[in-house]
Amino acid sequence: MEAAHLIVGLGNPGAKYERTRHNAGFQAVEHLAAQWGAGWADEKKKFSARLARAEVDGHTVLFCEPLTFMNLSGEAVGAICDFYKIDEPARVLAIVDDANIEFGEIRLRPGGSAGGHNGLRSMEQHLATQEYPRLRIGVGRPADDRQELASHVLGQFGENEAEALKPVLEKMAAQVSCWLAHGPERAMNEFNGKVFPPATDEKEETET
Repeated sequence: MEAAHLIVGLGNPGAKYERTRHNAGFQAVEHLAAQWGAGWADEKKKFSARLARAEVDGHTVLFCEPLTFMNLSGEAVGAICDFYKIDEPARVLAIVDDANIEFGEIRLRPGGSAGGHNGLRSMEQHLATQEYPRLRIGVGRPADDRQELASHVLGQFGENEAEALKPVLEKMAAQVSCWLAHGPERAMNEFNGKVFPPATDEKEETET
């Protein structure tokens, strides 16, 4: 029997962090689970995570939202991989926010450094490798240079951004489907890049 694929959305649990830019990974896996009809179960005691499962084009796919907070995400990922015998890091896809990528852009890579992302760093520690795929969802940097990056990332998407995020998640889902069916190279070639020229709430406010 083929080993499962694990798709991990990185974020922070709790109402305080819902729909924030730093929780774009949670929104992504929730979108995927809904698209493929996977129901969520709270596996806090077993894995410190929420978990969903679906059969997608002949592949068993697990969706995970770690409940450990971002910095300890790897604890949940490692426990799930051990339990489900997912021994190949190439089967573990992390979906994360990235402030160094413009809002409206997605970028898949088959491996690489954490790039300052604490959730990815924790996953590296527990998987004992950097060579696992990660899909970054751009959230951009503050429009106002005086705003701290942390407050921007931990802030909620603006109203227009939240609406514009919908096609981003649609393209992300198509890229994940391609990754499952054909592997990372084709998925990168076909889907990496901008979904649209972004128009943020802050820009619109300055124009009115």
